[in-house]
This record gives sequence, C-alpha cells and structure tokens, in this order.
Amino acid sequence: MNIIKWVLVVFIVLTSLLLILTVLMHKGRGGGISDMFGGGISNTAGSSGVAEKNLNRITVGVLVIWSICVVSYGVLINYW
Repeated sequence: MNIIKWVLVVFIVLTSLLLILTVLMHKGRGGGISDMFGGGISNTAGSSGVAEKNLNRITVGVLVIWSICVVSYGVLINYW
C-alpha cells in the first residue's frame, strides 16, 4: 500500500502543477489572475476560438484526473 500512496502523491503534485499552468494560460477577461502574469496566451493564439476550446478541454481533463487522485488518496488514507 505504501507504493500506491507515493504514486498517488506524485500524481497529485504533477496534476496540481498542470492545473495551475492551464488555468493561468486561459485568456484574461478583465482583471483576473492571468492578467497579473502577462495575460497568458499571446494575442494571436488567444483570439482563436479553437485554442481556447482545446485549452478548456485540457483543463477539465487535468481537473478530473486530479479529483480522482485526491479522492483515491483520501479513501486510501482513511481505510488502510
């Protein structure tokens, strides 16, 4: 069980970093945190609807993986 716990911790750390990066890469829409760090995506890529949709899909996918890992880790800690 100890190996599974460490693998889940590694996945949680990696997906947390990816989630932070993907959220910050979103197009700023008026004073958000992405504007504070330079606006995220460049103007040409940010104006494309396809790039924003793909970034949304990637963000949601990483969020689902992160959520599954966090819940799995919590269950593993509580019951084993």
